[in-house]
Amino acid sequence: MTDRIAVIRGDGIGPEIMEATLHVLDVLKADLEYEFVEAGMSAYEKTGELLPQATLDTIARLRVALKSPLMTPIGGGFSSINVALRRHFDLYANVRPAISFPNTQARYSDLDLIVVRENTEGAYRSEGQTLSDDGEEAHGDICVTRKGSERIARYAYDMAKSTGRRKVTIVHKANIIKQASGLFLETARRVAAEYPEIETNELIVDNTCMQLVMKPEQFDVIVTTNLFGDILSDLCAGLVGGLGMAPGANIGQREAIFEAVHGSAPDIAGQGKANPCALMLGAAQMLDHLGKTNKAATLRRAIRETLEARDHLTPDLGGKGTTMSFAEAVARRC
Repeated sequence: MTDRIAVIRGDGIGPEIMEATLHVLDVLKADLEYEFVEAGMSAYEKTGELLPQATLDTIARLRVALKSPLMTPIGGGFSSINVALRRHFDLYANVRPAISFPNTQARYSDLDLIVVRENTEGAYRSEGQTLSDDGEEAHGDICVTRKGSERIARYAYDMAKSTGRRKVTIVHKANIIKQASGLFLETARRVAAEYPEIETNELIVDNTCMQLVMKPEQFDVIVTTNLFGDILSDLCAGLVGGLGMAPGANIGQREAIFEAVHGSAPDIAGQGKANPCALMLGAAQMLDHLGKTNKAATLRRAIRETLEARDHLTPDLGGKGTTMSFAEAVARRC
């Protein structure tokens, strides 16, 4: 079955890693058709808008998008485009796998865990943020809802059940942030009780950071709130070689956006040095979402075999390959 997806080429290195990823998807014969849409600085230069309505309309119509990194201008009046996309489409689940691959800077050789982060509320809501007239005090609200907590916890347990994972760790700070984090913990516990076949444990967020560094193999699926999930998912990326190996999925009831979670790296844009693995792995998440699980498995295997063979690795991986030569090496194994 052919699926039509929206494609955002992105800024900086975005167009290069997207070209590489689409080349691999085409060789893989993933039965995809692409509608290219604009966002970020490239959109701003053409339309005066960072996130044009036409882009939002296309994503709403197709329901699935593959996105390269976007650059938000520095200065007042500009908010994060990623946050805007998540809010507009209510992409409440941010799913960040951390999987060890060979010949990367991974600290552990056999790590395989997933951070499921609530994506729309918590400390990242802009409502309620104030700065005193003298600039000496800043205040911000942390809004955690029972609805938001329940649906992210249920997503984590459903995902664990459907993918054969056996353990979910609920991460919180209810010992100090007793109301907001306490509501999340209480709600997640209620959801956990509906999944007796899945082992559940609870950890305070600071202890979780220490445990991830010392003994990460104890984790399988982590579910947590927005701010904690943002921090923990980057920590986990560091354990498996950095953000160059870190994909992400943003999932809502209708729409889903898949991405590389690293930045646009304008300092190396156009030089063919960028590692496309994160976006390729994000594309594998997208293929799973579309029910093309065999294609997703083939893509991940091809990436692993290319890394094992040290075939055209990009400079960040210790090789002399280019973005596209690495992609061609992956494509030969698909």
